[in-house]
Amino acid sequence: MTDLTLSIAMGNYDRTRPIVDGRVKIDGVDPVPMLLSPEEMFFRAFRHQAFDISELSLSSYSISVARGEPHYVAVPVFLSRAFRHTSVYIRTDKGIERPEDLKGKRIGIAEYQLSANVWVRGILEDDFGVKPSDVTWVRGGMDTPGRPEKIKVDLPEDVTVEAAPDGATLNGMLEAGEIDGFVGPRWPRCFAEGHPHVGRLFRDSVAAAEDYYSRTQIFPIMHVLGVRRTLAEAHPWLPGALLKAFSESKHLAQEALQDTSATKVTMPFVEDNLNRAQALMGADPWTYGVAHNAHVLDRFLDYHHAQGLSPRRVQVDELFHPSTHEAYSL
Repeated sequence: MTDLTLSIAMGNYDRTRPIVDGRVKIDGVDPVPMLLSPEEMFFRAFRHQAFDISELSLSSYSISVARGEPHYVAVPVFLSRAFRHTSVYIRTDKGIERPEDLKGKRIGIAEYQLSANVWVRGILEDDFGVKPSDVTWVRGGMDTPGRPEKIKVDLPEDVTVEAAPDGATLNGMLEAGEIDGFVGPRWPRCFAEGHPHVGRLFRDSVAAAEDYYSRTQIFPIMHVLGVRRTLAEAHPWLPGALLKAFSESKHLAQEALQDTSATKVTMPFVEDNLNRAQALMGADPWTYGVAHNAHVLDRFLDYHHAQGLSPRRVQVDELFHPSTHEAYSL
């Protein structure tokens, strides 16, 4: 039997690298890996179905499932997760001292339906009483004017989304004080460059995230792995093979982090931060699979529907290929 030659678009992470360099094989597959940015991957996947297997935005994928037009079917491999308390940036000279002060403000976003933005809006409403309708959202490109939504969205009537002015970028508007803040998965360039009046809303974002996890047991999911639906139908063994391989790839990455003989990433305090995360979240803070993450996915799908992004409330079981809901054991 000849292995299937399949394109795989994914980020360049420690948890995917063993797939790329061949240390982990995908049963029955000869992979053609493409290491791409999320913006490029998602645009090409959702606009043109450009890849056989692709990392996908959980939000965009959920929209496609709710609308009954998913070109991909997901595997519960969560290639990107993040506590999004780090993702809210503010002008420190606009009287914003606490989350509740965002009411009535103008906040920049690259796309309304980004998974990170879904989580931030949900957390702001649940924990601080700030509803999406309390904010004016200004949509545009971060560093290039005119970024479009990957998927057209129809939002509730009480939500106000304005387009950034022609030729303007969100980074430039934040830098000039023309918007009061920014929410998104990437930090704005003016923050990274140390603008004196741009900071994070949650000044100690790690402490805020640890408190959030202690209360909710939620480590937010951003991205899933998707396989072209026609491929999964033709080769029903494929989703399970992907879950098996990507789980092993993550395991190798975690083993490397545990090896304290020499730090595997270019960052001090890695072992200390790993110990801190495991003390809070358990031995495997970054779980794959449906069972361990159903409560996280349920919360996301609640937010997604409540925010008007999915026309109906999607169920967790609808997201994933049936063969990946359980795994064998010895």
